[in-house]
Amino acid sequence: MKFSKLHGLGNDYIFLNCMGGMPDDPGGLARKLSHRHFGVGGDGVICIGPSESGDFRMRIFNADGSEGEMCGNGIRCAGKYVYELGLTDRTRLVFETLAGLRRVELQLTGGRVTCAVVDMGIPAVAPPRRVFALGRTCTGTPVSMGNPHFVLEEEHLAQADLAALGRALEQLPCFPGGVNVELIRVTARDELEMRVWERGSGETLACGTGACAAAAAMIRAGRLDRQVRVRLPGGVLEVEWSPRDGHVYMTGPTVAVFHGELAD
Repeated sequence: MKFSKLHGLGNDYIFLNCMGGMPDDPGGLARKLSHRHFGVGGDGVICIGPSESGDFRMRIFNADGSEGEMCGNGIRCAGKYVYELGLTDRTRLVFETLAGLRRVELQLTGGRVTCAVVDMGIPAVAPPRRVFALGRTCTGTPVSMGNPHFVLEEEHLAQADLAALGRALEQLPCFPGGVNVELIRVTARDELEMRVWERGSGETLACGTGACAAAAAMIRAGRLDRQVRVRLPGGVLEVEWSPRDGHVYMTGPTVAVFHGELAD
């Protein structure tokens, strides 16, 4: 089985060409391949297959084997993967995901995909809510980008124990399917800083859906303008919540790390 490893701002995934069919146990394979010491190493596995409603179908399996609905960094890399693997010659693509159809526009430099713009759809921003975790009350904003997020402001971002908080929030009954947790700090009208705990993978260097959720929460609260930079440990994403159609658009880089073949 051949594979490719790609990343968007350090949020890295192992890509499999599943146009001929899915593996028997994709969740188990994701756990095996994602291991940083005994596998290829990654935040999960993304399987690319045929779609009746889009150009391709993208299925995301987290490092713990659970299946995710959508991945912003992953879908940008998926565009690069299918284009450079020769599965398409189009630069405007539609991917079928568990969160619905998502449109991706590829940007090329020297024949290679270096960046992509993703139509992330219309965010669902709920009113702020209070939850109890780690012996204290936390106030955050629930946001759906096709997958669940909980956005909390944190002044001391670097010092926060995100792993402990992420695990605690993920297990609360009010988040029955788990939740992605974003700790953020607004630094200007057009910029915020963010750390993210992704359900099924732990803390990652970047999260595209999380960046969009955080931006949408703060735009809805009147804290940010509609075009913002989201600074993550892995780099910067550009996010726009368009007043024209209500959709969120995310722009960011795509990088191929290496290609390989599994021994067994």
